[in-house]
Amino acid sequence: MTAEKHYDIIRSPVITEKSTQAGEYNQVMFNVAPKASKPEIKAAVEALFGVKVKAVNTLVRKGKVKRFRGKVGRQSDVKKAIVTLAEGQFIDVTTGL
Repeated sequence: MTAEKHYDIIRSPVITEKSTQAGEYNQVMFNVAPKASKPEIKAAVEALFGVKVKAVNTLVRKGKVKRFRGKVGRQSDVKKAIVTLAEGQFIDVTTGL
C-alpha cells in the first residue's frame, strides 16, 4: 500500500476520556474510513507509526438524529478502530506525525 492510502484509512485519533483510559492497556483509538478492513487498519498503523500491532477491533457508531433551528438532521456514521499494541510499543497521539 502507498503512504497516501494509509492516510486515507486512518482519519484521526480519538481523544476522549475513555480512549485515554484505554492507553493503560496499550490500546489506541482512531476514526477510520467506513470501508476499511481490519488488515488494512493494521497495515496502516504499523506503517505510519512504526509499531507492532497485536489486535484490531472495530465498531460503527450510528449517526444520531439532531434538531437545528427546528429542522431535523442526521449526523454521519463513524467507524472507530481500537488498536491493541504489542508489549513495549507506544503511540503518542497528542503529537503530529
